[in-house]
Amino acid sequence: MYAYIDGKLTFKCAAYVVLEANGVGYHINISLNTYSKLTNIERCKLYTWLHVKEDAHTLYGFADEGERRLFLHLISVSGIGPGTGRMILSSVTPDEIQVAIVKGDVSQMQRIKGIGPKSAQRLILELQDKLKKEGIETFSAEPQYTTVKEEALSALVMLGFAKNLAEKTLNDAIKTSTDSLSVEQLIKIALKTL
Repeated sequence: MYAYIDGKLTFKCAAYVVLEANGVGYHINISLNTYSKLTNIERCKLYTWLHVKEDAHTLYGFADEGERRLFLHLISVSGIGPGTGRMILSSVTPDEIQVAIVKGDVSQMQRIKGIGPKSAQRLILELQDKLKKEGIETFSAEPQYTTVKEEALSALVMLGFAKNLAEKTLNDAIKTSTDSLSVEQLIKIALKTL
């Protein structure tokens, strides 16, 4: 519902922040990873996710888009709720979590408080292919595209196509074209081939 909230940081502790935007103070739960990135600043932008339950609406905030996407992957796993997802992101860095899942490192995942052997195996089983398919670098930060091809590749991966197949298709489309293509044109050509 809310993509991000940009405003004045009026209160900060390790568990949550209060971010004031247009006269409204938002209570936003954060991970320790996000907390560590909010040092010595008065104004910030947090990428958010709203958890709606019968008895509460809870906002979760993240320092960057990559951390939020990883959080959403984590809570998509059966038995992992927002609280556990936040605990995972607070225990180790997002990069370490991704590497552990992709490599199938059950012992690394079990070191996280609240994650037992079954939960660690379930996380790896359900997320390993997704993270391999999307590529670990897509979670590191908000995407910064330097070429039309990179932006088109990112869009195709988000649509569910395997990264290596999409990249090969884009390379073929660029080679066969005589004109310089826009992102939209490149994606349309690739979609016809895929």
